[in-house]
Amino acid sequence: MAGKTLEESDVGIFCYISKLPGFRGILKQRYSDFIVNEVDKEGNVVHLTSLDAPPEISEETVTKIDDTTNNKSYASEVDAFRSLAGDSDAKRLEALISQINTGVEDSVSPIILSPDSDKSHRTAIHNFFKQNFKFLVTDVVDGLDASSKCIRVRLNTGGHKNKGKNSKKRKERVDKPFDSRGSENWSESDGKFLRFHLYKENKETQEALGVIGKMLGIQPRSFGFAGTKDKRAISTQRVTVFKQHATKLAALNARLIGIKVGDFWEGLLLGQLLGNRFTVTLRGVVADSEDTIKLSSDALGKLGFINYFGLQRFGSGSVPTHLIGATLLRGEWKTAISMILDPREGERNPIAKAREYYKESNDIEGTLRQLPRHLVAERAILQCLKKCPGNYLHALKAIPRTLRMMYVHSYQSYLWNHAASMRVQKYGNNQVVLGDLVYRKGDDTEKVTGHVNPECEDDNHNNVYDSSNLDEISETDVPEERNDLIKVVTTEDIVTGNYTIEDVVLPMPGSRVVYPNNSIASVYHDLAKKDAISLTESVHSVKEFSITNMTGSYRRVFQKPVDFEWELLEYTDGDIPLVETDLDKIADYKPLKMVRVEDPADGNEDKIDCVKQAVRVEDDDEAEDAGEECLPNIESNSQKAQMALKLSFTLPSSCYATMAIRELLKTSTSVAFHKTLN
Repeated sequence: MAGKTLEESDVGIFCYISKLPGFRGILKQRYSDFIVNEVDKEGNVVHLTSLDAPPEISEETVTKIDDTTNNKSYASEVDAFRSLAGDSDAKRLEALISQINTGVEDSVSPIILSPDSDKSHRTAIHNFFKQNFKFLVTDVVDGLDASSKCIRVRLNTGGHKNKGKNSKKRKERVDKPFDSRGSENWSESDGKFLRFHLYKENKETQEALGVIGKMLGIQPRSFGFAGTKDKRAISTQRVTVFKQHATKLAALNARLIGIKVGDFWEGLLLGQLLGNRFTVTLRGVVADSEDTIKLSSDALGKLGFINYFGLQRFGSGSVPTHLIGATLLRGEWKTAISMILDPREGERNPIAKAREYYKESNDIEGTLRQLPRHLVAERAILQCLKKCPGNYLHALKAIPRTLRMMYVHSYQSYLWNHAASMRVQKYGNNQVVLGDLVYRKGDDTEKVTGHVNPECEDDNHNNVYDSSNLDEISETDVPEERNDLIKVVTTEDIVTGNYTIEDVVLPMPGSRVVYPNNSIASVYHDLAKKDAISLTESVHSVKEFSITNMTGSYRRVFQKPVDFEWELLEYTDGDIPLVETDLDKIADYKPLKMVRVEDPADGNEDKIDCVKQAVRVEDDDEAEDAGEECLPNIESNSQKAQMALKLSFTLPSSCYATMAIRELLKTSTSVAFHKTLN
C-alpha cells in the first residue's frame, strides 16, 4: 500500500447505508465551505461574538527594578553589550530597560536578540547578563530557520534585590513550584486561567496557538483545548491559557492574520466536548434531478451513516499511519523510524529534498536545517538520534506522546473499519442480530452517541506529524468505559425488541474489551494475524506500543446527524463565500446577498440565489490577508449559474463529517478525488 495514494478501501471503508444513487459535489473547494463550531457539554454552540476584553477587575501589580536604581539608564553596560552583540541588539536592550523603568510589570514584553548559531557566543551573552543585569534573565528560543537559535531576554520578576539564597521571595515560594507556563508574579486575586474563543481560518489549531504564544512570549503548554480542528476550514473553539490577562490577548487581534480571539472570561474549562456543529457547502453539484438530491439529503438525516474512521485518521501521505502503527506493535523500531523519515511520493519539493538528503548522507545537522518545523515527528527523531545514535526506541519516544500514540490508534481504527464493513455486509443495517454488542439499556452511556475512547486524546495530525490536513473531528480524553455497560445480544433481547440497530457498537481492540459473539470477532484477529500481530499477546515490553496494554473502547457502528438541515443554493462565482462566518457577523459584514428563488411550479422556496456582494480571498494553501472589498452586484445570469448544497448538522466527538458526506454523494472523500472535480 505504501507508495500510492490511500484509498478508502485500503482502510476498510466499503459500505453505505442507503441504496439511493449519489451525485456530484465538490468538498472543500474553498476552505470557507467547511465551517466547524464546537458544541460544549451543555449543547451550546461555541461562537466568536466579541473581540473586546472585559473590564479588568483586579489592580495591576507594579514592580520596579529597585528603589535605588529606578530609572537608571545602564548606559555603560549597554555600551559594553553593543560591542559584544551589535548595535541592533543594543537598541533592543535599551528599549527593554526603558520599558521596565515605567514600572508596570505586566506591560513588559520579552525581547528576542538576533539569530545566533554560535553556541560559544551565546554563552558569552548569557554570562554578560548574569554579571551586569541581575534583574533580567535569558534563555534560548528557536530562530526563524532551522539552523539558528535566538536568545530571549525578559524581566526576572523577583527583582535583583531578592536573588540571594535566603531571600524572602524564595522562602515564600518554597512550597509553590515554579510554573513556566505563565508569570511567576501573579496576583492571588486573579484567576490563574483565562478562557477564550479561538477563531481561525485555514490554520491548524496548534499552528494558530503557536503564533499567539510567540506573540505573548509563552510556551505552547500554556494553552489547553479539547480537540484539534481541521486546517482547511473556518473553525471556532474554546481555549484556556494560563496566567494571561484578557487585555493582552485582545490587543493581538490587530496583528493576527486569519486568527481572532475573543469572548474572554476567567476560569478553567471543565468537561469535554459534546461534539461539533458543521456547516458544509458542496459546490458544483450535478445530479440526475433535484429529486435525487432531496431524497439523498433526507435519507442522510433519517438513516444516518456508517460511523467509519475517515481517511484523515490514516494520514494523506504515501506511507499510511496504520502501517507505521503495525510496525510499532511488532516491535520493529528501526523499520518504523525509516518509514517516518524515508522519501515518499507526492511530497512538496523542500520536504522531499530534505528526506532524500538524509537518506543519502545520514547528515542529521544538515537535514534539520532543511526540514520544515511542522514535521514534528521527524525533527524529534533526528534530534534524539543526534544525541543517542542507534537508539531507535528512544528516538520514537522523543515524538510528543499525542503524536506517537496516533500510529497505534490508527491501526486500531483500521481493524475497526474492517469489522464495521463486515457487520454491514453480513448482517445488513436494519436490525440487531444474535451476538451483537450493545450498550445496556438504562445506563448513562446511552447518552453518548459517538465513541468512548480513553486513549485517543486528539485525533489530530495528518501523517500524525504533519498538521496540514487535520480531520474535522475532535476526540477528547473521557472516562474509561466499563465492560459491565456493554452486553452481548441474546435471543430474548431480539424477541423483546429491547435494542435497535442504533445501539450496536464494535470494540476498539484492547485488553479490557469484549468482542461480538458472532463471526465479526474473527475479522479483528484474522486481519491482525495477516500483519503478524497478536491482539492477546505482546512480542515486546514497551507498553505504549502494545495493544495488550491498552484498555480499548467501543464505538457506535451507525450514527445519525443531529439537528440536520439542508438547502440548495445557486451561485455564479466560485470565489465567493456562500455562508456567513462568526467574524462576518461581528463586523456586520454580509458576504452575500441572498435572494430567494421560487419554483414557479409549486411555489416552494427550495433554492437561494447567491449574488456576489463581497469577497474573501482564499489561496489553496494559505489564507491571505484580504480586505473586505465590496464589489458591485453582478446579475446571476452574467455567468453560468451553478448549484451548491449547504448542510448543517451536529456530530458527537470522534465522528467524521466526511463520512456523512460520503454517504450522501456515494463517492470517495479523498483529497485527490475532489481535486479532480475541481
